[in-house]
Amino acid sequence: MAHPKRKISKTRRDKRRTHYKAVAPQIATDPTTGESHLYHRAHWHEGKLYYRGQIVIDAVEEIEA
Repeated sequence: MAHPKRKISKTRRDKRRTHYKAVAPQIATDPTTGESHLYHRAHWHEGKLYYRGQIVIDAVEEIEA
């Protein structure tokens, strides 16, 4: 096993970690409903699952049928 010859100081350690940053998620607005959602993700709105402005699943119809 490899062992460090000298202790890495807190400053040196933190300088190495400066490049790890959290990025803000991109938010899209659905053209049909106006609902905000993450890009490339389907989202629920009033009992319907929308993806790219189209209804994928209509939960209301499935319950009634």
